Amino acid sequence: MPGADPGGSAGAEASTIHRVRRVLAIRPFRRLWGVTYLCSAADWLNLLALTSLSTKLLNNYTAQNFAFVGVVLTNLLPGLLFAPLGGLLADRFDRRKVMVICDFLRCGFLLSIAIVGAPWWIFVGNFFVGCCSIMWIPSKDAAVPNLLRRPDQVETANQLGMVMTYGLAVITAAGANALILSVNSTFHLFPGQTADLYIAKLVVVVTGLLYLTSGILIATRIPELSLRNVHAVAQPKVKQADEEKFGFGAMVRDGAKFVRSTPLVRGLLIGAFGAFAAGGAVIGSAKPYSSSLLAGDAAFNLLVLAVFLGLATGMAVAPKLARRLAHDRLFGISIIAAGLSLVVVALSPHLAVSLIAVASVGIWAGTAFLTGVTIIGSRVEDAIRGRINAIYQSMLKIVLFGSTIAAPLLIGLVQPRTVNVWGSPVTVDGTRPVMIGGGVLAVLLGIIAYRQMDDRRTEKILADVRNALRRSPRRVNGFLIALEGTTAINTASQASRLSRWLGTGTRPVVLAADPALDGDRFASLVSNASLSSARAKALVAAAVRADLVEREIQPALAAGSVVVMERFVDSPLAQLSAVAGLDSDDLEGLADWATGKLRPDLTVLLDADPGAREPGSSQASLNDQWRVQHLLAEMAAADPDRYVVVDADGTDDEVAERVRTAVRAVFVGRLSGLAPTEPVEAAEAAEADQAAESAEPIEAEATADVVEVDAAVSERVPEASEVEAK
Repeated sequence: MPGADPGGSAGAEASTIHRVRRVLAIRPFRRLWGVTYLCSAADWLNLLALTSLSTKLLNNYTAQNFAFVGVVLTNLLPGLLFAPLGGLLADRFDRRKVMVICDFLRCGFLLSIAIVGAPWWIFVGNFFVGCCSIMWIPSKDAAVPNLLRRPDQVETANQLGMVMTYGLAVITAAGANALILSVNSTFHLFPGQTADLYIAKLVVVVTGLLYLTSGILIATRIPELSLRNVHAVAQPKVKQADEEKFGFGAMVRDGAKFVRSTPLVRGLLIGAFGAFAAGGAVIGSAKPYSSSLLAGDAAFNLLVLAVFLGLATGMAVAPKLARRLAHDRLFGISIIAAGLSLVVVALSPHLAVSLIAVASVGIWAGTAFLTGVTIIGSRVEDAIRGRINAIYQSMLKIVLFGSTIAAPLLIGLVQPRTVNVWGSPVTVDGTRPVMIGGGVLAVLLGIIAYRQMDDRRTEKILADVRNALRRSPRRVNGFLIALEGTTAINTASQASRLSRWLGTGTRPVVLAADPALDGDRFASLVSNASLSSARAKALVAAAVRADLVEREIQPALAAGSVVVMERFVDSPLAQLSAVAGLDSDDLEGLADWATGKLRPDLTVLLDADPGAREPGSSQASLNDQWRVQHLLAEMAAADPDRYVVVDADGTDDEVAERVRTAVRAVFVGRLSGLAPTEPVEAAEAAEADQAAESAEPIEAEATADVVEVDAAVSERVPEASEVEAK
């Protein structure tokens, strides 16, 4: 059965440039993106500047060799110790104020390093700068979704942030550092032997001023960072800390409870642990592994280049994969694939094979990291998002740090030996068992994460993967059920009843209607444009339908909701084709373009006698309705897997009962949470219990009903020649 495809709309199928432009068109995010650029460039410049300054202040050769390591460790140590505190601040206080204070403090500590000029204060001051950074990042990450217009823009926003942090900012920092260091040799601003020391201090001062500029911009130009719950969920699981005035202890307990009770987040953290552990194993064993390939010193540089190219590629292709594979599935699969690729790296006998396998590790690791950040930004409530971001970031640092240190110790336990593989000598040392262990750990935890996060276990994963590889639309978490019929009165009443019935289940339900039925909006568009022809009205209806699909239906499907759509495509198409005389192929192409080929998982066709429903209608109107009914019956006969025909003659309650029976029969045993567990009426409760006890008889009965209805339709709908004769 064709699945719903929220990624198939015009917006989701747009090019990367188009998606980026739409996100950058949002002024608050664009300004925050610029601030991210300043702070990221300052972060990299700070690393270079303090390393250079420490080597100038230290006279001992051994101490100078440890200068870089000392700067890196003192910057990472706050993340190991205080990262959760940054999440608590982000959820407890105004995020904009937290970011401004952190930026001002970072500027002050760096200026103090330049003024004090003592070697010990370089590392102490850098530690405090790292503390401020670890408080700044969760507030920024948690605030980003509130600046966007729709939750589905989070992925593109994360892409832009990573490009800025690990791309443009790195180039800017390296270029600025080289430029400032070369100024004195050109203009001789600081003569004497202490010139290099003064230049190094100048770089530190410039770095501090960049943080100061960031704080001023946040305080004066981005007040939207203080917003909360812009895309609020219907039933939040976490209370707002700033409103309830929680203490930090209560917030910690609340966050732990949320992780334990939310399989999506629990699986995300489990999978992230495996991925980061494998990444640390790669970092810790990279240099000795490159030596074991017997390819010279260039092997290490090539392997580093391959993994970073893979990371960039993975982050670039992740949104395209996410259009065909749900994020909660893509995350676990990416970690499993990265683990398997790492095993291939460990078993590789040649540099060429290693480069391909290492690039594959980078691709899947980049996909997993971007997908994880996107899930936090789009699927985690605003009240808890800061804490989850902090846990994710702190786990990244802690696990990477620990596994990077442990890898060399484990490597030393295995004595290296040289073996011949296909006539080529290969050194087998401790790097290969360590990589195999990291890969196996990533695979196991990736499987656990997948099982925790995937809420579509009844749907086969192989079908999703096959669709992703062949670039066909994917099935997603949500399900789309359309009710079609000849009259809006029929479909409106039954769609409303069906949505209320489904609303008593465990899945959220969204009721939508054909945009052409939205009288005010559609009539305004048509009248203001002075449109009278059927073709022009069809174009306007398609435009409004495209807006509805992108704005309401797709976000609901992506969030796992069941969408009940009144008169989605088939009824308007049949109406325009039969009554207005427009070409059906042209109309179908227009509908495909407007909806991005989005089609319902199930279409319920209400087969009613037009004359019985509207006894006062004119003969011409009845003839038109018979034509529409005939076309709808042909559509149902041409695609029986997606349609179920229900007899719509009788009272509304009787028809609603038949619709519920048909829906339950189609989805029984295949869609957890669709069928209500506690129906409102006692009769419905009894029917639900009976359906749970004997699913097969119900399905057989419903199938028999459908066959009888199909026969009735064939008898009732006159041939086209008979309609013309009438």
